[in-house]
Amino acid sequence: MGIIWTIIIGFVAGIIAKFIMPGDNEPSGFILTTILGIVGAFVATFLGQSLGWYRPGEGAGLIGAVVGAIVVLFAYSAIAGRRRAY
Repeated sequence: MGIIWTIIIGFVAGIIAKFIMPGDNEPSGFILTTILGIVGAFVATFLGQSLGWYRPGEGAGLIGAVVGAIVVLFAYSAIAGRRRAY
């Protein structure tokens, strides 16, 4: 149930992150927003467990997943921005 919960939280986090950080280089569309949020939730869970904020088996909450999604969105826009410059 932990992975399904992370996916659901990640989906909501992806939508919130897109509202917080809109722009031209960000991915658009339902599927990319969902993937962005899910990756952000997994990143937040991994970093939180590595830093000792979460116990093993415990996932990131909504705020942590939103922060993770914003970090992933920032990295994506930096990479996409470099690709468009050429």
